Amino acid sequence: MKDIIFTIGRSFGSGGREVGELLAKKLGIPFYDKELLVEAAKESEYTEKIFETFDEQPVKNTLYSMAMGNFPMFGETMPISMQANLAQMQTIQKVASENKSCVIVGRCSDFALREYDNIVNVFITADPQIRIERICKRAGVGEKSAAAEMKRIDKARAGYYNYYTENRWGDAKNYDLCLDSGKIGVEGCVSVILAYAELI
Repeated sequence: MKDIIFTIGRSFGSGGREVGELLAKKLGIPFYDKELLVEAAKESEYTEKIFETFDEQPVKNTLYSMAMGNFPMFGETMPISMQANLAQMQTIQKVASENKSCVIVGRCSDFALREYDNIVNVFITADPQIRIERICKRAGVGEKSAAAEMKRIDKARAGYYNYYTENRWGDAKNYDLCLDSGKIGVEGCVSVILAYAELI
C-alpha cells in the first residue's frame, strides 16, 4: 500500500477512535488523537491545558470570550481559542509532513490537510441508539445521561468544525468514505478503509 495519511471524523459514540487505533495497528503506522494536544503544546507558547480547554469546542459568544479574556481588544491579537486552533492545525500539518503514513482523529485534520495529495478522509457514525448503548457501556452511565452527552459533544464537534473550516461536519461530500459502524462494526470499517486505500 502506498503512503497515506488517514483522517477520521466521528460522531460521539460511533467508535471512530477505535477504528483509527485498529487501522493504525494493522498498518503499523502512528496514531494521533489527544497526542496532538501534547505536540501542539510543545510547539507553542501555550500549555497543554489551554489546548484541552478549546479542544474541538466551538467559539463561544462575544460576551463569554470577553469574560474569559480571549477577545481581541485594544490592538491585541486574535482570541486565544483561535490561536490554539491555529497552533493545533500547524501541528497536524507537521505530523503529516514528518510521517509518510499515519492516522489522525478529529480536530479538523481533513481541512488542515486539504492541500495534501495522499489523504483519505473518513467519517464514522452510527444510529443514535447504537451510539447511546456504546456510551452507556463505556462510561457506565444510564441511557438518559448517555443521550445528553452524545448530543452535547456532537453539537460541540459540529460547532468547532463548522467554525474553523469551509465545510459542514458530517457532510458526505467532505469525505472519501462515510461508514456506519453500527452496521459493519469497527473491524468492518477498518476493512473497508483498507480496501479503499488499495484501490486509489
